[in-house]
Amino acid sequence: MQDMLVRLYDLPDHTELLKKLESEGVTIRRPLAAEKSIVLEWVNKHFGAGWASETDVSFSYQPITCFIAIQAGSVVGFACYDSCYRNFFGPTGVDEKVRNKGIGKALLLECLYGMRSQGY
Repeated sequence: MQDMLVRLYDLPDHTELLKKLESEGVTIRRPLAAEKSIVLEWVNKHFGAGWASETDVSFSYQPITCFIAIQAGSVVGFACYDSCYRNFFGPTGVDEKVRNKGIGKALLLECLYGMRSQGY
Protein backbone atom coordinates (compact mmCIF):
# COMPACT_ATOMS: atom_id res chain seq x y z
CA MET A 1 0.00 0.00 0.00
CA GLN A 2 1.30 3.45 -0.90
CA ASP A 3 1.30 6.44 1.41
CA MET A 4 -1.23 9.15 0.70
CA LEU A 5 -0.10 12.74 0.44
CA VAL A 6 -2.59 15.35 1.64
CA ARG A 7 -2.48 19.05 0.79
CA LEU A 8 -2.95 20.47 4.27
CA TYR A 9 -3.13 23.99 2.80
CA ASP A 10 -6.30 23.00 0.92
CA LEU A 11 -8.46 21.17 3.48
CA PRO A 12 -12.25 21.20 3.08
CA ASP A 13 -14.30 23.29 5.48
CA HIS A 14 -15.93 20.96 7.99
CA THR A 15 -17.86 23.51 10.04
CA GLU A 16 -21.24 22.21 8.85
CA LEU A 17 -20.29 18.61 9.65
CA LEU A 18 -19.25 19.59 13.18
CA LYS A 19 -22.53 21.52 13.64
CA LYS A 20 -24.53 18.52 12.40
CA LEU A 21 -22.73 16.21 14.83
CA GLU A 22 -23.22 18.69 17.69
CA SER A 23 -26.96 18.73 16.93
CA GLU A 24 -26.88 14.93 17.29
CA GLY A 25 -25.08 15.19 20.63
CA VAL A 26 -21.57 14.33 19.35
CA THR A 27 -18.64 16.56 20.30
CA ILE A 28 -15.23 16.32 18.64
CA ARG A 29 -12.31 17.60 20.73
CA ARG A 30 -8.82 16.89 22.01
CA PRO A 31 -8.86 14.84 25.19
CA LEU A 32 -7.53 16.31 28.40
CA ALA A 33 -4.37 14.75 29.83
CA ALA A 34 -6.47 13.57 32.79
CA GLU A 35 -8.64 11.57 30.38
CA LYS A 36 -5.71 9.49 29.12
CA SER A 37 -6.66 6.31 30.99
CA ILE A 38 -10.30 6.59 29.87
CA VAL A 39 -9.32 6.99 26.22
CA LEU A 40 -6.70 4.21 26.30
CA GLU A 41 -9.10 1.81 28.01
CA TRP A 42 -11.78 2.54 25.39
CA VAL A 43 -9.35 2.10 22.47
CA ASN A 44 -8.02 -1.15 23.96
CA LYS A 45 -11.54 -2.51 24.47
CA HIS A 46 -12.76 -1.66 20.96
CA PHE A 47 -9.59 -1.91 18.83
CA GLY A 48 -6.92 -3.78 20.80
CA ALA A 49 -3.72 -3.25 22.73
CA GLY A 50 -1.65 -2.29 19.68
CA TRP A 51 -3.77 0.72 18.85
CA ALA A 52 -4.04 1.63 22.54
CA SER A 53 -0.24 1.64 22.70
CA GLU A 54 -0.02 3.93 19.67
CA THR A 55 -2.69 6.20 21.14
CA ASP A 56 -0.69 6.37 24.36
CA VAL A 57 2.15 8.00 22.40
CA SER A 58 -0.20 10.82 21.31
CA PHE A 59 -0.53 11.90 24.95
CA SER A 60 3.22 12.53 25.18
CA TYR A 61 2.99 15.53 22.84
CA GLN A 62 1.89 19.07 23.58
CA PRO A 63 -0.67 19.59 22.26
CA ILE A 64 -1.98 16.04 22.54
CA THR A 65 -2.06 14.62 19.00
CA CYS A 66 -5.37 12.84 19.42
CA PHE A 67 -9.00 13.81 19.01
CA ILE A 68 -11.99 12.04 20.50
CA ALA A 69 -15.70 11.94 19.76
CA ILE A 70 -17.93 12.12 22.83
CA GLN A 71 -21.64 11.27 22.91
CA ALA A 72 -23.75 11.13 26.08
CA GLY A 73 -20.59 11.48 28.17
CA SER A 74 -18.83 8.48 26.61
CA VAL A 75 -16.09 8.08 24.01
CA VAL A 76 -17.47 6.84 20.69
CA GLY A 77 -14.47 7.47 18.45
CA PHE A 78 -10.86 8.57 18.29
CA ALA A 79 -8.18 9.59 15.82
CA CYS A 80 -4.47 10.26 16.30
CA TYR A 81 -1.53 11.59 14.39
CA ASP A 82 2.22 11.47 15.07
CA SER A 83 1.67 8.24 17.03
CA CYS A 84 3.64 5.86 14.82
CA TYR A 85 5.79 8.35 12.97
CA ARG A 86 5.95 12.12 12.67
CA ASN A 87 3.54 13.47 10.08
CA PHE A 88 1.49 10.23 9.90
CA PHE A 89 -2.24 9.92 10.54
CA GLY A 90 -3.62 7.05 12.62
CA PRO A 91 -4.73 5.00 14.37
CA THR A 92 -8.40 5.88 14.19
CA GLY A 93 -11.69 4.16 14.93
CA VAL A 94 -15.38 4.70 15.63
CA ASP A 95 -17.69 2.52 17.69
CA GLU A 96 -19.67 0.22 15.38
CA LYS A 97 -22.96 1.46 16.87
CA VAL A 98 -22.43 5.02 15.61
CA ARG A 99 -20.65 4.50 12.30
CA ASN A 100 -21.81 6.09 9.03
CA LYS A 101 -22.75 9.39 10.69
CA GLY A 102 -19.67 11.38 9.70
CA ILE A 103 -17.82 10.95 13.01
CA GLY A 104 -14.80 9.32 11.38
CA LYS A 105 -14.61 12.04 8.74
CA ALA A 106 -14.82 14.76 11.39
CA LEU A 107 -12.05 13.10 13.44
CA LEU A 108 -9.83 12.78 10.36
CA LEU A 109 -10.32 16.43 9.43
CA GLU A 110 -9.65 17.61 12.98
CA CYS A 111 -6.35 15.71 12.91
CA LEU A 112 -5.43 17.18 9.53
CA TYR A 113 -6.25 20.69 10.75
CA GLY A 114 -4.19 19.96 13.88
CA MET A 115 -1.26 18.86 11.75
CA ARG A 116 -1.55 21.99 9.64
CA SER A 117 -1.62 24.22 12.72
CA GLN A 118 1.61 22.60 13.89
CA GLY A 119 3.37 23.55 10.69
CA TYR A 120 3.11 20.41 8.58
